[in-house]
Amino acid sequence: MKDLGDIMRQAQEMQKKLEEAQSAVEDVTATGQAGGGLVRMTLKCKGEMVDLSIDKSLSGDDTEIIEDLVKAAHADAKSKLETAIAEEMKKATSGFGGMMPGFKMPF
Repeated sequence: MKDLGDIMRQAQEMQKKLEEAQSAVEDVTATGQAGGGLVRMTLKCKGEMVDLSIDKSLSGDDTEIIEDLVKAAHADAKSKLETAIAEEMKKATSGFGGMMPGFKMPF
């Protein structure tokens, strides 16, 4: 059994790495697209939309089509964002082995 000092050191290292990961995740963005790139959307960490681009060629189309494309682009960007965040957290916690059973992302 490890002594208490080793356990405390490991806990402090884990805390530091988790804080670093949370900070890195805040900067993660993902861009999704729909309609072959006619609609693009960029999301930040928690799904906040930071950019939306709709190709001018769609301006004459029915608004329902544009709305559906925006929804599809949002879903694509959010999926990519969740994957990127999971990868960042995986990197940050890779050295902890089984020390974090049941740990789940807070978002």
